Amino acid sequence: MEVHQHSHTPRKKWTHYFWEFLMLFLAVFCGFLAEYQLEHKIEKDRAKQYIYSLYEDLKSDTARINYLLSYDDEKIAALNTMMNCYDTVLNNLKSTGCMGPLIKHSKTNRAFQITDRTLRQLANAGGFRLLKKEDADSLLKYEASFIAYRNFESTVYQTSQDNVRNTLNELAAFKVNAPLQTSTAVGRGADTTSDKLSGPLLFSEDRRLLNKWFNELLVYRRVMIGQRNTLNELLHKATGLIEYYRTKHHLE
Repeated sequence: MEVHQHSHTPRKKWTHYFWEFLMLFLAVFCGFLAEYQLEHKIEKDRAKQYIYSLYEDLKSDTARINYLLSYDDEKIAALNTMMNCYDTVLNNLKSTGCMGPLIKHSKTNRAFQITDRTLRQLANAGGFRLLKKEDADSLLKYEASFIAYRNFESTVYQTSQDNVRNTLNELAAFKVNAPLQTSTAVGRGADTTSDKLSGPLLFSEDRRLLNKWFNELLVYRRVMIGQRNTLNELLHKATGLIEYYRTKHHLE
């Protein structure tokens, strides 16, 4: 009769399985925490990059706005002479020399466009969620102010300028008006057209049409002052945001 020997493996206690499960759980959980912290750090760094980029965009905006405000001040100063010019021309329809500067400073406009490279990135990549609420809100308010400025410019301002131009086309003699519409030099940002007339400007002695042009010029001046004030408010908001970001995020 054969005797079979059986090897008996000691049965593990339930506590052994519990500790194995716990160690596995802790390993997975710690891995999750490490990944979460890494992702959180990446998003935090990305948010900081967005803030710095916005900060640089705002500095570009303020530089452009300051330039445009100076440009508008020059236009307003020229248009402030329209009352005396009106009296001069009305007394002598051939004494139109004072109309040259008025034409030069009412025929063109320089529009402001915010530097929106970072805004586009935030919108396209869903980056607004990375910003703190107060940072995102302040930025969106600034953008809303710009949209209001742009809407005013493309409607009320543009209409008033078109009215002045259209009446001038009926009023002015071609050969005298042409040099006022032609650049005489190349210069970045400079209005290189002349404001000197080569002779009497009026094509006909139509005082009604002349009066209409000056009335439209008066409206244009008022609208332009309104646009300048809006642009100045936008400047204050931009400089306020620059200081806000500089202080809060320790930017230089």
